Amino acid sequence: MNKKQAKNRIDKLKKEINRHRYLYHTLDKQEISDAVLDSLKHELDILEKEFPDLITPDSPTQRVGGKALDKFEKVKHRTPMLSLNDVFLFEEIKEWEERIRKITPIFDKEIEKYGYFAELKIDGFAIELIYDNGFFKIGSLPVRGHRG
Repeated sequence: MNKKQAKNRIDKLKKEINRHRYLYHTLDKQEISDAVLDSLKHELDILEKEFPDLITPDSPTQRVGGKALDKFEKVKHRTPMLSLNDVFLFEEIKEWEERIRKITPIFDKEIEKYGYFAELKIDGFAIELIYDNGFFKIGSLPVRGHRG
C-alpha cells in the first residue's frame, strides 16, 4: 500500500470509527459488534504505525473516551481509567511485554514468580468502586472508549 492509499484508508477508518463511537456513546445505539469495531481500530493502529506522519490529533488512536450520555452523573476520577490495547497477534503481546519491561523494573521477577494470566476482553466491565472507612460511597464507570 502506498502513502496515498494509506491516507485514504486512514481517513475512511477514522470517519467510520468516530461514527460508531458517536452512535454508541451519545445515542446509545450499536450498529456493529464490539469485535468489528475493535478490528477497525486495530487496522487503523497498524496503518498509523506504518505511516506515522499520517497520525493526526483527532485520530481515534490518539484519544481516550467519548461523550457520555447526558443521563449519567459525572464523576471526576483521581487517576485516569485507561483501557488496554486490543491484541490480535502474538507479536503484539511481545510488543506489550517490551513496553512493560521498560517502565516496570520488577516485571521480570513478577513474571518469573507468577507467569501470565489472560482472559477474553469483555467490553463494559471497567468499574471504579470508592469506599470511605469501609462503606461503599461511589460506583462509577469510565467514559467508554479506549485508545485505539
